[in-house]
Amino acid sequence: MTVKKYKLFINGKWQESTSGKTIPSINPATGELVSVIPEGSAEDINLAVNAARIAFEEGPWGKLSPTERGKLLHNLGEIVRKNAGWLSELESRDNGKAIRETTNEVNVVADSFVYFGGLADKIQGTTINLGSDILNYVTHEPIGVVGAIIPWNSPLLMACWKLGPILASGNTVVLKPAEQTSSTALELAKLSQEVGFPDGVINVVTGFGETAGVSLCQHPEIDCITFTGEMTTGQEIMKTAAAKMKRVSLELGGKSPHLVFEDADIDEAVAGVMAGIFAASGQTCVAGSRVYVHKAIFDQFLEKLVSRAKKIKVGDPLNMQTEMGSLVSETQLEKVKQYIKYGLEEGAELLCGGAQPIDPSLNKGCFFTPTVFSNAKQNMRIVQEEIFGPVVAVMPFSNDDEAVYLANDVNFGLAAGIWTSNIKRAHRIAKKIKAGTVWINTYRVVHYASPHGGYKFSGIGRENGLESIRLYTEVKNTMVELRDHRPDMFRKD
Repeated sequence: MTVKKYKLFINGKWQESTSGKTIPSINPATGELVSVIPEGSAEDINLAVNAARIAFEEGPWGKLSPTERGKLLHNLGEIVRKNAGWLSELESRDNGKAIRETTNEVNVVADSFVYFGGLADKIQGTTINLGSDILNYVTHEPIGVVGAIIPWNSPLLMACWKLGPILASGNTVVLKPAEQTSSTALELAKLSQEVGFPDGVINVVTGFGETAGVSLCQHPEIDCITFTGEMTTGQEIMKTAAAKMKRVSLELGGKSPHLVFEDADIDEAVAGVMAGIFAASGQTCVAGSRVYVHKAIFDQFLEKLVSRAKKIKVGDPLNMQTEMGSLVSETQLEKVKQYIKYGLEEGAELLCGGAQPIDPSLNKGCFFTPTVFSNAKQNMRIVQEEIFGPVVAVMPFSNDDEAVYLANDVNFGLAAGIWTSNIKRAHRIAKKIKAGTVWINTYRVVHYASPHGGYKFSGIGRENGLESIRLYTEVKNTMVELRDHRPDMFRKD
């Protein structure tokens, strides 16, 4: 692929940022330039929001039937599928994720758009029986113009998770991708234009969070903000939204636990833990970065986990044999290194990894080896804070109550994994875990038809499935008097 130079996508047109400034997008695995994207400003955000407002209020979008909207989403999914090969490669070059993962993600993106296209004409209301005198019905209307801000770890998938339900519900959108990984979001805008989305329905403004992102959140014509990212930014967005009573959806990461009980299939649990923490180099919101293992099988489990972690093939993300690519940037690499220092300084034992690979062919990239800590304590930073890297802490527990306590003893509550052959125990423990998703004898199974979101500091709102449709619609309650003459409470006979 050659270096691509992008423009902003506003009101169906491609245009330079008003400032003329640009941001280089660097391949974190090689240090090479992938693309050049515009640095959008408050003025660009204003143009995009106004375009989205006009498209919502006055354009052809509102005149389309739900079925017609659904067909556009379906066609967007199919055109993504046709272009899956080069989109996967671009995604890997832009954020360093192994192409075996991005290939799967792009296919999921295609399926997701088809799914949400199918939901577009199935947003149904209800009637409420209040007797024969009153007709009472409830309808769901699009909320308006949505500002969507997505992270850098799975940019195309995250864009789809936002756009699918937003558009299926009849809204228009201004999408702000992460400045590190904007290329595939802009390519998605091109594909949406090809399949015939009306001008102004989808707008993409790239740029930094502190400028373009803040302007989007503060804009008075934005009715809803949906954000996926880190916790402190989400808190600021919530404060900003409160001033104008904007609706918000926030997915703010996690510190997810595995609970491995003494009757678990150890090999299956090890494989699940591996998938939960080393996929995407640990840069996933549901990363299972805390593993609590019953003391009866602790040593056996730990030995197998370390042995397998050491064998993971770290390397060129574009090689289909690579199992773990690079971190997304030098900044993220330094953050992970710092957490290794925290772990060692606070007394955890490093069993493997903890450094960049020694392979000289990888020395230009932001690679990091799979890392396993033992002898960690519950109050350590590597146990309490989200690292967003391939780093896991493994700790023992003695009984069910202790396992539940340790699992819940963090600020986050996005996901959790339970490994046991006792199905009664599994359901009993799952009910006590404070997390939006609980996996039993599996991990990291995420589907566009199933709600995704968290408890506590992991955010509010749910993405995917019918829950996401509810997020982007207003509920209207309508009552109709059916009697010819309604009793007049103030009339005097």
